[in-house]
Amino acid sequence: MRVLVTGGAGYIGSTVSALLATRGNRVVAYDNLSHGRLDLLPPGVEFVRGEVADRAGLEQIFAAAREQGTPFDAVMHFAAFIEAGESMKFPETFFRNNTASTLSLLEAMLAQGLRRLVFSSTAAVYGEPEKSPIPEDARLQPTNAYGESKLLVERMLAWLNRIHGLRCASLRYFNVAGAAEEADGSIPRGEAHEPESHLIPRVLDVALGRGSAVRIFGDDYPTPDGTCIRDYVHVSDLADAHLLALEALVNPGAPSSGDDFSNLVYNLGSNQGFSVLQVVESARRVTGNPIPVEVNPRRPGDSAVLVASSEKAKRELGWKPRYESLDEIVRTAWVWHKKRYAK
Repeated sequence: MRVLVTGGAGYIGSTVSALLATRGNRVVAYDNLSHGRLDLLPPGVEFVRGEVADRAGLEQIFAAAREQGTPFDAVMHFAAFIEAGESMKFPETFFRNNTASTLSLLEAMLAQGLRRLVFSSTAAVYGEPEKSPIPEDARLQPTNAYGESKLLVERMLAWLNRIHGLRCASLRYFNVAGAAEEADGSIPRGEAHEPESHLIPRVLDVALGRGSAVRIFGDDYPTPDGTCIRDYVHVSDLADAHLLALEALVNPGAPSSGDDFSNLVYNLGSNQGFSVLQVVESARRVTGNPIPVEVNPRRPGDSAVLVASSEKAKRELGWKPRYESLDEIVRTAWVWHKKRYAK
């Protein structure tokens, strides 16, 4: 297939692009490089610099590919702002970038007859869960503007599926971590946000001496150690799930007879949660380095416990995560982190 990957020069997008290319697909990474990096792009992946909000530019790309006899078969959409805390300061920025820009992409797809989309959503659409692990049919009530910006896209997708026949899959996940290992054992790409706000790379920064202490936001949550509990999924396992979702859109109904495989929703996670302090302890074990912590007040919009159930994805897509140990996830991230930042 020929696939356009928005945000294809980012952490997750580049990992998915690499897996698509490895399996013989023709991949175009579409990115404005506001957060992406060209050095993360895998060999053999074409790069186009552009904005998801640029409907005319996207239509031109889709139309040119069709005229050349190599039309796009699908879009995988990762381009988005992802900082939940920041979304509570500037919600309008997240609705413009994550929601309105996605509408431009969808309009371009429909105008050019492209009707397969795998959407990178978030388990933040659930807000404070009523039970854990969270199933896909749980109440959707985000506690931050980031989650709401993604939920609005999911609602648009449902209507476009119903009215225009857009085949879509929304994949909801929490914390993606680790770095993809190649067949030769190398780890050529990993998590590299600037500035970095995700927990595991921030912890590893301190292990490398690039920070004095890990900032923890709140130690008075109703959890065993008082810190937030989150689900973690390895980026390679996440990439596998995205390709399985795409296959389900191309071959509808194959995984589960009688189900509607034109508007899919799946959680992706480990079915277990780890607290902030447990992540720090894992990093201490993996790196062998002392990692001091600094407790700060809670951030607005943070939920105490967010753990997703992935049973539906395993049952219907045949998804089989390979990295189920937190220490293994942290180990791959540590290899990448040392390669990139160690002096």
